[in-house]
Amino acid sequence: MSSSTVRRARPSTPTGAGDPPGDVLREIPLPPYVTGEDAQFAVRAVVVHAPRRWSGGTVCRNDASPHPCRLHRWGTRVLALRGLRDAEIAALIERGDPAAPVPTRPVA
Repeated sequence: MSSSTVRRARPSTPTGAGDPPGDVLREIPLPPYVTGEDAQFAVRAVVVHAPRRWSGGTVCRNDASPHPCRLHRWGTRVLALRGLRDAEIAALIERGDPAAPVPTRPVA
């Protein structure tokens, strides 16, 4: 277990209740600066953990947790830090290729 991983017991919530408000311990920490490798992992996270419509609502396609799951949220935040707009992130998800290259932003 890495030194940045925090594990704490918390009371269980009823099925379908979701995470309690302010539950920050479940968020994956962002890297101090986003490298190309981080961005590629983020593309994989948002594509593999894409939303899926289910009888109980929208769930993560990979693990059936309520969408957006924590890996999808992490991937979206990393790609936003890399300079991608929401429409560009949505296009990556729509494409469905976890190995798709990260679009580059023109340098101003």
